[in-house]
Amino acid sequence: MTDLIHDLIFSAAERSPDAAALFYQNQWMRYEALATEVATKANGFQALGLARGERVAIYLEKRFESVVALFAASAAGGVFVPVNPVLKPEQVRYILTDCNVRILVTSLERLKLLQKELVSCRDLHTIVVIDSKGEPPVIPGIAVVNWHEVDGAHSALTAIDSDMAAIIYTSGSTGKPKGVVLSHRNLIAGAQSVTQYLKNRPGDRILTVLPLSFDYGLSQLTTAFYVGATNILMNYLLPRDIIRSVHELQITGIAAVPSLWMQLAQLDWGNVSSLRYITNSGGAIPRAVLDRLRTILPDTKIFLMYGFTEAFRSTYLAPEQLDRRPDSIGKAIPNAEVLVLREDGSHCAPGEPGELVHRGALVAMGYWNNAEKTAACFKPIIPRQNGLTIPEIAAWSGDTVRMDQEGYLYFIERRDEMIKTSGYRVSPTEIEEVIYATGYVAEAIAFGIPHPILGQAIAAIVTLEEDSRIGADALLNACKQHLPAYMVPSHIEIRESNLPKNPNGKVDRNYLSQQLQRLFDDHQ
Repeated sequence: MTDLIHDLIFSAAERSPDAAALFYQNQWMRYEALATEVATKANGFQALGLARGERVAIYLEKRFESVVALFAASAAGGVFVPVNPVLKPEQVRYILTDCNVRILVTSLERLKLLQKELVSCRDLHTIVVIDSKGEPPVIPGIAVVNWHEVDGAHSALTAIDSDMAAIIYTSGSTGKPKGVVLSHRNLIAGAQSVTQYLKNRPGDRILTVLPLSFDYGLSQLTTAFYVGATNILMNYLLPRDIIRSVHELQITGIAAVPSLWMQLAQLDWGNVSSLRYITNSGGAIPRAVLDRLRTILPDTKIFLMYGFTEAFRSTYLAPEQLDRRPDSIGKAIPNAEVLVLREDGSHCAPGEPGELVHRGALVAMGYWNNAEKTAACFKPIIPRQNGLTIPEIAAWSGDTVRMDQEGYLYFIERRDEMIKTSGYRVSPTEIEEVIYATGYVAEAIAFGIPHPILGQAIAAIVTLEEDSRIGADALLNACKQHLPAYMVPSHIEIRESNLPKNPNGKVDRNYLSQQLQRLFDDHQ
């Protein structure tokens, strides 16, 4: 049995050395070659002085070197920290400093942008540059070496599955990002669970379009390696590029977030025969978009999933349940139990709103260097088992859900996105669904902004479908028809360009709300 995350690659190489592991920019890498490269770079990281449990950050777009560096850090006994390639230098510096990164793997171009910020990264002693040409900048106190020079003699690795394997930084809507610490056991259990219900197999070709710094994106690697499938690395420019890759490379599986599915649903997919499944997480797909995807891809199974980084994946809705309960986030994934609890830890009755709490092997180790926030999210529960009164640590999501009589869960709202107006707590999702239902809107986001009388007023920003001519007044009338007065937006704004996204590809609700914070300053 595989216990450590890098062993997924070594085990697959033993079973099928000539099978394709990765594809990037018209080049293939076989499992045997990938395993050899991971072992080589692991030895190299140790030769550079990486000690057990120390952090290696990877600040690159998706490419062969990114994948090798992630798993080589693990094979060397270290902890990998994937950094989203769209982050700005000061954001990268925060992550490197926060988790005391010792080795950074990046490109020459990115290093030049980071140069000034790295001076304050006290624990960073080595930078590995993947480029073979060009002169890297000199940074006092930090050695800069070339990727091809990273090699060394093998030394024995002592690690167990409860050791740290990775730190994933969440793109929280407020404040500084938090580093979620994952063990080897967390990552292996996640890959095993997901491949079980997606029925992944060696012949799969999984298209990875999400960033590897996003647990949902990283999962595309681990699930592929768990079964010995092929991972297609893609840094797409336009949604059409994704559809082209599906046809040209005979893709069998794609994972994406709602904002990307909204764009893809507007395009012509042609006759797609290879695509066995698609998955969604990171928010709910509007019903109209889901219906359109089902029409466009009649032979493709659609898995709606819910998760949060602190426990990776919690639930999924089986495709055969879409007609009966398209608004459900489903039931617990294999090897996890999902509970709906009151604040005091007692269980909610069917239909009663409560907090989604996840117990099992996927519960992360906590937040890096943040005992206060760890204690707030990772709290003890006493499982419902006869004779068992020993508490265990579970992950409390902060999300409000309800469970029906059959055990299916329904998402109500994330706690930090609820709008409080005129004494009511309002779900932005309910408002967004009404706007989407008009059929004229491509993207919609609702949020609360300060109001001197209401506490918070509801605002919405939208983009329109191609060739749509509807105005803000018509959208407001649609809201008035389908929502109670206290849920009707006080302000609807139509934007011409796509709404801004955060590093994980979700519409950046916080950024947009900040733009309208002073809208009602002069309101009397």
